[in-house]
Amino acid sequence: MFLFHPLKSGRAILKAFDDRLHRIEFAQRRTERRLEYVQEALGRIEVRQLSARDSHNLNDYELRVFSQSGEDGIIQYLVRNLDLPQEIFVEFGVQDYRESNTRFLLMNNNWSGLVLDGDAENIASLRKDPIYWAYDLRAVEAFITRDNINDLLRENGITGEIGLLSIDIDGNDFWVWQAIDVINPVIVVVEYNHRFGNQAAVTIPYRADFDRKKAPQAPLYFGASLPALCWLAERKGYAFVGCCSNGVNAFFVRRDKRPAHVPELTLSQGYREGKFSESVDERGQSIKRTRPEEQELVMGLGLVDVSTLE
Repeated sequence: MFLFHPLKSGRAILKAFDDRLHRIEFAQRRTERRLEYVQEALGRIEVRQLSARDSHNLNDYELRVFSQSGEDGIIQYLVRNLDLPQEIFVEFGVQDYRESNTRFLLMNNNWSGLVLDGDAENIASLRKDPIYWAYDLRAVEAFITRDNINDLLRENGITGEIGLLSIDIDGNDFWVWQAIDVINPVIVVVEYNHRFGNQAAVTIPYRADFDRKKAPQAPLYFGASLPALCWLAERKGYAFVGCCSNGVNAFFVRRDKRPAHVPELTLSQGYREGKFSESVDERGQSIKRTRPEEQELVMGLGLVDVSTLE
């Protein structure tokens, strides 16, 4: 006689459901991985095409594979044209690393790297990504401040000469770069806030727990102006060589490694104004504001003129 056991039957149903879910997740990851292979392959083709260009303008080499905009192509151009003692990168503020400045560098050029992000879920997601095990990549959960960044680098075995540093933490970018002294990158990529314009050398005041989402006029008030980053770069021994055309990231090259055919630019030559809008209303809904309107909102808030730091 067959006896129905509800507990065992329920467990069997849950196990079957769990097994089915795992198969679906595995198939999804495999599909995503194959699409990523296609992205990488197309990126490699375009990199080869761009390498034939005879131009000293970084914007002529822009290419997006995994970067937010044209950073992948600019980085490939710089890597081809600079003497890099160590093929090592550090990038922080990477979220889950799906969109980043160094993912293509890792996959296409087989560099080694350290990435950091303050969100535990982002780092957990990255560690499940096949890329994490297929390459020499370390991912660390850390909320970065100017007081802990050097210790974080040392603790993870990154000191001295490296190829590239990418900073995008939507807040204390200026102060963190200023504090870094245990690594000596040849290339530095830093996000700037175009709403601060190209005249004033300003940054937000340092606050260790700064959160862009909770700041005044969020999310417009964060980071530093391009003139402030150029001011700091000069004091750290770097030349400003350009910005992405979308007005987000600036590129700097260490002076002792900059060849003549990678020209240093003035602010007026290299500055790119962002044409995107990130404004939100009091309910957090996206709204359209003009660039002058956004600038007016943030320039009246607390800012530090970095030229007064000397």
